[in-house]
Amino acid sequence: MQTPTHWLRRSAVIGVTAVMSALLLGTGCASFDQLSADVSTFGQWPAGRSGGSYAFDHLPSQQAQAEAVQALESAAAPVLAKAGFRPVAVGATPDLLVQVGARVSRTERSPWDDPMWFHGGFGVWHNSPWRGYGWGGTLRLEPPRYDREVAVLIRERSSGQPLFEARASSEGFSSRTEPLLAPLFAAAMADFPRVDGQPRRVTVPLTPR
Repeated sequence: MQTPTHWLRRSAVIGVTAVMSALLLGTGCASFDQLSADVSTFGQWPAGRSGGSYAFDHLPSQQAQAEAVQALESAAAPVLAKAGFRPVAVGATPDLLVQVGARVSRTERSPWDDPMWFHGGFGVWHNSPWRGYGWGGTLRLEPPRYDREVAVLIRERSSGQPLFEARASSEGFSSRTEPLLAPLFAAAMADFPRVDGQPRRVTVPLTPR
């Protein structure tokens, strides 16, 4: 015979197991060595044009965050090189200016996601000799979710015209973005210079190849 206490304990175990399974997928991975991201690209990249020399362009707000900006540029540089872009030589004038950015947005939980509420309210104990009203439903212990996004903007230096913009985003249970910067930039530039403006799913290795 199962008592209400036994039922709640079993529900808690099920809930924690479900959360642990979700945490394993919290990086948005298709597997343990891949990252899946939603990618959107925009612009008018000239047909037949290859990459070119570039310099990173900094917004005024970025100039006071040198360490964070350096982390972004270090993650983006190998991806740009793979797409055919090369850093401008010291003292030379670049063909292009590249801006990079990243952000993390937290999805707040509803008060009903608090595990104290048990996600069930009052109900009848079914399939049990117990009668009357008691707690029903299951226990959920879901942590907050985070949306992580990177952006790349490539402009013609001489005219300032935007030629290509890409954004890549993934979601998970961790707010840490730095380990995913390189894979997210790789996803953003995976199909360069493809431009369609429609979000698409791109899967890339978590470590560069």
